[in-house]
Amino acid sequence: MKFLSDKAKQFLTLLIKISVVCGAFYFIYNRLSSSPNLDTDLLLKVVTTNENMPALFLLVLLTFLNRFVEILKWKNLASLICPVSTYEAAEQVLSALTLGIFTPNGIGEYAGKALYFDKNQTSRVIFLNLVCNGIQVIYALTFGILGITILNQFVTLIPSLYLLLTYILILFTGILLFRIRNFSIKGYSLQTLFRLLNEIPKKKHRKNIFLALIRYLSFTHQYVILYYLFGVELPYFELLCAISAIYLLASSLPNFQFLEFAVKGSIALYIFSVLGVNQWVIILVATLIWFLNIVIPVSIGSIFVLTYKVKKINAADDSISKEQETAT
Repeated sequence: MKFLSDKAKQFLTLLIKISVVCGAFYFIYNRLSSSPNLDTDLLLKVVTTNENMPALFLLVLLTFLNRFVEILKWKNLASLICPVSTYEAAEQVLSALTLGIFTPNGIGEYAGKALYFDKNQTSRVIFLNLVCNGIQVIYALTFGILGITILNQFVTLIPSLYLLLTYILILFTGILLFRIRNFSIKGYSLQTLFRLLNEIPKKKHRKNIFLALIRYLSFTHQYVILYYLFGVELPYFELLCAISAIYLLASSLPNFQFLEFAVKGSIALYIFSVLGVNQWVIILVATLIWFLNIVIPVSIGSIFVLTYKVKKINAADDSISKEQETAT
């Protein structure tokens, strides 16, 4: 029994598309128009100074690289389901980012990517997206803990006792997870997860690990360039440790993509204020990073959302068509 006609479904789909895009741009406009710390005069001065041009060019390059590497990561893993072109991977990643702007910690991205595949591939798409994002979390955790530990030698960010307790908790969690690896909930266990990970070719894992490292370095060095452009004189290594700590702490807190600037900005205020950086510079950099890494990709993703058509990729159909071509 059909509850909606084809015309009604098309209208409903169009309405959802427009709502998503309008909502995304509302959050962006609301944030930028209500920011008292966005000093446009200073920003124009930095942008129009000739000696800053090489640094600005590098910043633009890293901004592009940050998102492009994410697209390559997804293309690498999505090809396990069926062949995906770079353009298709870009469409899936940017559309998913636009849909994920409304959801906690970008959970909507998983559903966004699944829309481009057949329903029977949904669980596989979600799993591959977890693998894609999981390695990024591992880098954030590793470099973030190192950054906090090293910074704590110079300034007291976290009391030594709390830091020690954190290390013990991480170690205890690791041991506990290893001990209960066979414990299953509704048929799922860590052992199952490891088995699924082992089914992915090692070449795919190596490429994912390498690309994730490139993306992490691209993202963190966007911060480095912006802080130096605005006159921060911290040593490079100290600045990098602080950025790694901010990224870890911000990633570990539940937040929405459109509020990312506020979460990272507040953590950056705490850490960089201890290091003697002016507060207005901290907020300005956090806003610019949000603009470069969220606003611009979401704007492009909105175009893909508006032009989205139900063209799901079915791996089974793809293989059947190939067999037919071979037979003929």
